Amino acid sequence: MLRRMSAKKGLEFLRAVSSYMTKTNGYDRCLQQLKIVSGGDGKCQAEFKVAEEQLNRAGGLHGGFTATIVDVVTTYALMTKDNCLPGVSVDIHVTYLKGAREGDEVVIDANTIRAGKNLAFLECELRHKRDNSIIARGQHTKYIGTGGAKTKE
Repeated sequence: MLRRMSAKKGLEFLRAVSSYMTKTNGYDRCLQQLKIVSGGDGKCQAEFKVAEEQLNRAGGLHGGFTATIVDVVTTYALMTKDNCLPGVSVDIHVTYLKGAREGDEVVIDANTIRAGKNLAFLECELRHKRDNSIIARGQHTKYIGTGGAKTKE
């Protein structure tokens, strides 16, 4: 499934990858409520409704879950680039700007900034659907090995 593909990789590809990844007994099952709404050409947009299992003890969206969202959705964005595999994380950084509570609807926008021979640079924002306010911003660097696609700068 995750082999290099030369065909254009968009929404249907991302939905198939997401479905494959979350049908597990492992950690990725925590993303089963994530809905992929668009994607292609180094981008991915997803949504989810904050559920009880995603909360911290104070009743807010858990920071670890937010970091997982940044990791996964930026990887999905990267995978829509021609000749790009998911790679492995080298660095991930999340800035938390605003809280989210149970029942809040969250929109995630991820973008591939650049994918070179060895490294890919990605960015992501989580926003409240109701008012577009930013919950968190993420930056993600991945090692993708030789053969990565170069993006236009």
